[in-house]
Amino acid sequence: MTATPAHLGFLTALHDATGYLGGYLVTNLWGRPLEFRLSTAVQPNRVQQILYGSTLTGYVCGELIGKALFDKTGTPAHVILTDTADALGLRRCVDVPVVWVAPPADPWATELAERGLTARPATGGRGPLLAHPDFADDVPRLRELFERLSGLDVVEPFARIRDAIAEARKMGVTQRAAG
Repeated sequence: MTATPAHLGFLTALHDATGYLGGYLVTNLWGRPLEFRLSTAVQPNRVQQILYGSTLTGYVCGELIGKALFDKTGTPAHVILTDTADALGLRRCVDVPVVWVAPPADPWATELAERGLTARPATGGRGPLLAHPDFADDVPRLRELFERLSGLDVVEPFARIRDAIAEARKMGVTQRAAG
């Protein structure tokens, strides 16, 4: 990752009564949207809940929703940021670093930071950026990247994704796609 990447991916997953829903936004370095994808709702049944146990949310958010959105997007991202800790598992499925934009004072974020997985430390009331625990080799390259992108607001795109999901729901897009 010696050259600054041209595209950043932002992945979020929401959970409500309809199930899990994901949104994926690819932007240029200035935050301008290049491509947006929205998943259909995923509602695990009771048998899946039993069989997957505590790994269900990570599977649904990262390996199922995250991977599907990543694969269907025509604009390649060079790094993926997620505000959903359970989506961090997407890193096991893709050859692109996945970074968790952790909230401030999150206990798991503190644990990962203590294990040396910090790509950018917490600053200004914002939480740290953390690499997947199984991919510690990503950390040096990610640190270099985020030093060069120090002015980039990595939290704001997630608000745009959530707003776009809400708007799509109002328009009935998610229901039509799921049906």
